Amino acid sequence: MKERIIRLRTNIRRMTAWRAIFWVIIAAGAISAVCRYTLGLGGTTNLRDQFPWGLWIGFDILCGVGLAAGGFIVAASVYILNLERFRSILRPAILTAFLGYILVIVALMFDLGRPWNIWHPLIMWNPHSVMFEVGWCVMLYTTVLALEFSPMVFERLNLVGPQRILHAITIPLVIVGVILSSLHQSSLGSLYLIVPSKLYPLWYSPSLPYLFFLTAVAVGPAMVTIESYFSSRRFSREIELPLLSQLGKVTAAALAIYLVLKIEDIVHLNLWSMLFAPRFETAMYWAEMTVGVLAPIGLLSRTRVRENKRGIFICSLLVVAGFMLNRLNISLTALENYSGVEYFPSWMEISITLSIVAAGFAIFRLAAQYLPVFPDQKSEGRVLGLQDGVRQLVKLIDLPEEDLNSHEPQLERKR
Repeated sequence: MKERIIRLRTNIRRMTAWRAIFWVIIAAGAISAVCRYTLGLGGTTNLRDQFPWGLWIGFDILCGVGLAAGGFIVAASVYILNLERFRSILRPAILTAFLGYILVIVALMFDLGRPWNIWHPLIMWNPHSVMFEVGWCVMLYTTVLALEFSPMVFERLNLVGPQRILHAITIPLVIVGVILSSLHQSSLGSLYLIVPSKLYPLWYSPSLPYLFFLTAVAVGPAMVTIESYFSSRRFSREIELPLLSQLGKVTAAALAIYLVLKIEDIVHLNLWSMLFAPRFETAMYWAEMTVGVLAPIGLLSRTRVRENKRGIFICSLLVVAGFMLNRLNISLTALENYSGVEYFPSWMEISITLSIVAAGFAIFRLAAQYLPVFPDQKSEGRVLGLQDGVRQLVKLIDLPEEDLNSHEPQLERKR
């Protein structure tokens, strides 16, 4: 009894500490947001005319869009490839993707010099611009994710009619979502094809659109795994280890193809000397490749690692860390030398980014708590508890086994 009380007090203290940290981050982000919209970009960020894209583009947008790729991957697996075994993780993946894109849009509102003009691409078309294509794809795919997420709300409100309508258009909706997501995941890489002389050679490649798409395919399942791991701990659920192990194979395969393309670039562009040049860019390149590509491929190729919940979780963390290093290296490290200026984000840039991430965690927790995001296991638990109770009663009164079997049909009817 004393141990339980001590454990309860420890959990309360931990929760209080995390809540305090959360509100400090939110408060700092709110103050920075007010400063951003009153003082402008120049008064709140360390951006320059020579270096106009910083943390809010490199992390909030490039990383945010890629980390939300698990939604279209799991949806395509269930509805297009008809892999029904992944349905139990479909809704959490859709929720994660939907929140990811909403937060990307929020971050974009901070980075735009004139955020009130964000609606201009709707009527001012420039089909020759990659940014135009990315903007439209993000808007349309966010709408698709909102429709894919809405059945959770309708189910919570017991609205049968809208659920039937969405069920009828689910497959076409998923197909459109996969096409849109594939387009803008690769187009984000196309943004950097126009600066071949400015981008450091280790990161420039004619295959940048394919590399961006492959890293998104690799990190999407990793994010689903991390979300499942934390959700299982927070909501006392059993982790879907067999499914996550198969997602680990998808990640390993995507990273292996990515590695082949990177080696091809090194050979074709003759970058051997740059791989060992004593420069900061070299160290960051090897950190990215080691953490996010080589180590995960080696670990995920082992069955005992993939089938261990802590092992698959650590591998997923490595993939996500390597993915973020890749995006930050391309958007910041690879451009800094050419710009001639040193860039490090201001505390306001950092606080706004942290507050966006913290808000994402908080909203996911609220949605998982009040919406039918995860499969309902309560009824199953009650049936199993009843069966265990009957077995214990049989042991106490020493009934033969066939009497116990006579109770099984009744239990199944109650199930």
